[in-house]
Amino acid sequence: MTRRGLAVAAAVLAACASARAQEFVDARDLSESLAGIRAAAAAQKAAVRRPAPLESVMGAGRFHSESLPPAGAAPSAGADATPDVRPYPIRGVDISHYQGAVSWDLVKLAGLSFVYVKATEGVDGVDDQFASNWKGAAGAGMLKGAYHFYNFCKGGAAQADNFINTVPPDARALPMTVDLERSGDCKTMPQKAAFRKSFAAFVRKIQAAYGHRPVVYLNAAIYDQYFKDENDSYKLWIADTSHAAPALSDSASWTIWQYGWHGRVAGIPGEVDLDVFNGTPQMLASLTGPTDVLVASLR
Repeated sequence: MTRRGLAVAAAVLAACASARAQEFVDARDLSESLAGIRAAAAAQKAAVRRPAPLESVMGAGRFHSESLPPAGAAPSAGADATPDVRPYPIRGVDISHYQGAVSWDLVKLAGLSFVYVKATEGVDGVDDQFASNWKGAAGAGMLKGAYHFYNFCKGGAAQADNFINTVPPDARALPMTVDLERSGDCKTMPQKAAFRKSFAAFVRKIQAAYGHRPVVYLNAAIYDQYFKDENDSYKLWIADTSHAAPALSDSASWTIWQYGWHGRVAGIPGEVDLDVFNGTPQMLASLTGPTDVLVASLR
């Protein structure tokens, strides 16, 4: 090969080496860029929902519904903090068909004091595990109550009929609970006056059938929209997993606090909602029976 030929060949080899080096640089840049995109996506996902850590129901601190944060949930007063349930030793859970088959003897041994079981939803929904859970909780000797998932786009009276046709009166049961949270099939929430009228019809039928008004389960957003400053004296069950203790905007008292959506309890498959009662065992027991015994001075 001539000197000129050698020079040309060397130039070609140098160009090829440079191109190959640039490919490695481009590949490295692409890899770093993809890694950055993945990290940003993970951070954004974590910001959208910060799950509570898994823990046993017997843990010292640290929750549809159905294991999802209520849509449109607003935090209660105070800064974000880990729920602290140490002042509330009366523990319970609420379950539905999502938990599957429950081993009630094991649940009782886990140290729980009460359980709420989903019974109905809307005007015609019946939880397919209600009968089994209702019987199982009673057989384990646990204080039990039933709850209804309220549909804001359906009539209150018809929803009460659905619950009444499903849950037999039981003098040993805790007051029924009405679960008030947004659902996917109700796109537009009703105005306050319309809701209050429909809800009043629901309450009248429930009280006539069972001898007491329902406990009202809600979050701060639903409370502010429909109950704030109404002075209804309903027993309130507050869903709040983001604060050391629940607190409503008008300092209303609460009876039950759902503080965790990711609990673990022996005998219950998978995760379960965790609750505490704001009072003594005697106060909890006094809620059973067909009379509307109000819990006083619960704060």
